[in-house]
Amino acid sequence: MSRTATKAGTSKTEPASGASFAARLNAAAAETESLLDRLLAAGPVEGEIARPHRVVEAMRYTSLGGGKRLRPFLTVETAALFGVKREHALMAGAAIELVHCYSLVHDDLPAMDDDDLRRGRPTAHKKFDEATAILAGDGLLTFAFDVLGRPETHPDATVRIALVTGLARAAGLGGMVGGQMLDLAAEGRFGKSDTPQGEKDVLTLQAMKTGAILKFCCTAGAILGNASAPKRDAVARYGQVIGQAFQIADDLLDVEGDAATLGKAAGKDAAHGKATLVDLLGVAGARARLAQLVKDAESALEPFGADAAILKDAAHFVAERRA
Repeated sequence: MSRTATKAGTSKTEPASGASFAARLNAAAAETESLLDRLLAAGPVEGEIARPHRVVEAMRYTSLGGGKRLRPFLTVETAALFGVKREHALMAGAAIELVHCYSLVHDDLPAMDDDDLRRGRPTAHKKFDEATAILAGDGLLTFAFDVLGRPETHPDATVRIALVTGLARAAGLGGMVGGQMLDLAAEGRFGKSDTPQGEKDVLTLQAMKTGAILKFCCTAGAILGNASAPKRDAVARYGQVIGQAFQIADDLLDVEGDAATLGKAAGKDAAHGKATLVDLLGVAGARARLAQLVKDAESALEPFGADAAILKDAAHFVAERRA
């Protein structure tokens, strides 16, 4: 994660806020963990009748104590560009993380990816049972919109509505859910297609299944900050590129990683016959594309100057991650 800095005619290579990036990523993760722990307390809040212990336990199991919390981090750091109060950004980031955790619970189910391991632990349906896992996922998804709708997320109802709409579209029919359907179709779940997937098909699938939520993490920060249209477009472009980079890095890990390092099964894309950019471009070609996407992410952030240094580091982190 090094870049070359030139000043007063001299040049040197040094880590650009590398330690600061790690510290800020870890800080956002810790704050998100604490917030989720509070939000997912056992006792009901106003308007609720009761919180059944087993489903609360499953929701907490699948959303606490694991993950890098990249999505809340992106929301918090993007919001910081626009002077948003950190507590507001953390609430929005927590809501996005709840949706992410729900998606993992449902993706792991036997009817979907049928995984036994997630973050180095038994998946929800293995730890509990399928019915509890389904309800825990349902609970996490709906609770995300509860969190976004609270004045604690933002005092302006117009802003909260924009956040709810944005997350619903990123997570729903035209986003993550639709992408998961395309993914299942690509596996031949509904009959084998005579037309092999090309690059455009793969990019569309990945932009929906993975990229839409990552892009929204960044646009959420701009929504919270009432950003101008040009600056909102800039962070949206950054988020879009980060989504593409994340998926290529994930596909490379699926090819080159192992379950002990990843905390989940490796090699599943090949086993299911899925087309990925690694298949289409080769490993070297995928790495070259990844390097270009990092440059594109940095370019998208140019309107923010030095204020966006941490987000530029995040692009490198996404591309270079090993787990």
